[in-house]
Parts: sequence; C-alpha cells; structure tokens
Amino acid sequence: MSDSSRLRRRGALLVVAAIAVLAEAAVLVLRGYPPAGNVVVRCRRGHLFTTIWIPGASLKSLRLGWWRFQRCPAGAHWSLVTPVRRSDLTVEEQRVAGEARDLRIP
Repeated sequence: MSDSSRLRRRGALLVVAAIAVLAEAAVLVLRGYPPAGNVVVRCRRGHLFTTIWIPGASLKSLRLGWWRFQRCPAGAHWSLVTPVRRSDLTVEEQRVAGEARDLRIP
C-alpha cells in the first residue's frame, strides 16, 4: 500500500469520525438536551445523577450509540444511562441529580 493511499484512508476515517461526532451532537440538540457538558442522566434503575457528556469522547464509560454503560454513583452499580431533559424533572429531582455526580472526566 502506498503512502498516498494510506493518507487518503486516514483522511476518510477522520471525516467519518467527525461526521459521527457532529451527528451525535445534532441528535442531542434536536431532542432538547445540551450538546455537551454537565448533563443529567438516568440509569436503568431510575437513579438520577450528573455526568460530563461530550459527543465522541468517553474515558469512564462504554458508548453504545445513544446510551452509555457506566457506573451509577447514586446506586453504586454499573448500568446503561441516558440523558434526561432538566425541564422534565421536578425541582426535587434536579436537586438529587445535582448532588449525585460521577467522576469529573468525560
């Protein structure tokens, strides 16, 4: 394989990765969630907590499309989590989510 074809392949992979990150951010915004930053999420057991959500990046979770598999600090277990709109939460739920935070890395 020549150097120029390797460079083209790398360039194509970078374009695909960039499109995937932009698509994830666009879906978040279209669904009414912030595109990145501190996001309230709910685990499969119903616990609410705040995590850092950055499209295309995750060091503490396994990304599975719309979901992420990560540790729930509220219930001390591993679970699939999904973003939750703050506007859909009661004042009490927002307080609970704000108190339960995971590691401060993406």
